[in-house]
Amino acid sequence: MTHSGNPFGQVLVALVTPMTADGEVDWPAVEKHIDDVITAGADGIVVTGTTGETSTLTDAEKIRLVEVGKDVAAGRAKIITGGGSNETAHAIELYKASEKAGADGNMIVTPYYNKPTQAGILTHFRLVADATDLPVILYDIPGRTGVPIRYETILRLAKHPNILAVKDAKGDFSEVSRVLNQTDLMYFSGDDANVLPHLAIGAAGLIGVTANVAAQPYRVIVDAVNRGDLKAATAAHMQLEPLVRAVMTHVPGTVSVKYILHGLGRIGSPRVRLPLVGPEEWEAAKIEDELALVRDVPGVDFSNFRPDRNAAAGGALPKVSGTTR
Repeated sequence: MTHSGNPFGQVLVALVTPMTADGEVDWPAVEKHIDDVITAGADGIVVTGTTGETSTLTDAEKIRLVEVGKDVAAGRAKIITGGGSNETAHAIELYKASEKAGADGNMIVTPYYNKPTQAGILTHFRLVADATDLPVILYDIPGRTGVPIRYETILRLAKHPNILAVKDAKGDFSEVSRVLNQTDLMYFSGDDANVLPHLAIGAAGLIGVTANVAAQPYRVIVDAVNRGDLKAATAAHMQLEPLVRAVMTHVPGTVSVKYILHGLGRIGSPRVRLPLVGPEEWEAAKIEDELALVRDVPGVDFSNFRPDRNAAAGGALPKVSGTTR
C-alpha cells in the first residue's frame, strides 16, 4: 500500500483529537478513533496537526498523542507528529520529544504569525529537520501561516537529507509539477477537494480531514490511481464530493468533523477548545443539508445520523494548568 521509499504512507488522516464535554482529551475515544480510521484503510496518522487542535493542546498532550498513536497502530500505520511551533527552539524541543515518544515522521508547518522572510523560513526548516533523524514533511499552508514556502525555497530545502515531502495546501498545481520535475520530493494533497487532481499529477498521497469520517473512499482513490484506473478514482471522488463540502465549507474542518462523528455515534462529544466553538444553528443546518446529498460512500452510513446541536454549541477550556508550552 505504500510507495517504495515512502516512509509516511499514502492515505494519511489529519486526526481530530476527541475531547470530553468539559474540554479534556478523551483518551479512550482517541484510541478508538485511531483504530477506526486504520481499519478503514488509513496507513498514516497525523496527530497534533491543525485538525487535531494543536494550537490549544499542551506539550504533554502532544507527546502522549504520539505514544497512544504508536501503541494503537501497532505497526499498521505510520504516526506522524504535526503542528510544531512558530518559535524555532520550541519546535526543535517538541520534535525531539516526539522522536523519543516513537514518532515515525515530522510534519513541520511554516512559522505562523511572525511572517518571516524566505531566508527565515529556510533556516527554521533546516534547523528543525537537523534536530532529529526522522523524515520530514514540509507543511505549506499560507492561508493559515500568512506566508507561502516559495518555489525557490522548496528547491533548496529538497537538498536536505531528512526533508522528503511537502503537504500542499497552497493549490498551485503548476508549482507542484515543477517541483516534482526538479526534485525527489513527494507531495501530499492538503486540500480535501483537490486530492484526485494532486494524485493525477504525481502526488504520493493525501493528508485529509474528511478521512476522519470516511477513510475507505480515499483508499479506493489512491489504489485506483496506483493501478492507473482513473475512471474508478473519479467515481470515488464524485461520491465523496458532498461529504467534503459538508466538512470543509461552512465551519473549520475540526468543528464539522467532530459534529459529524458525534452525530454518527463514533465519539462521545463534539467539543472543541476555545477559541473554536461548535457550529451555530444555521451552520449545523448547512452541514446537514450537504450530508443529505451523500450517497453510497463506503464505510459510512448517514441513515443513523443523529446530530446534537445543543452538545455542539460553544467551546470548552481545557482543564490543565500552565500554558501550552
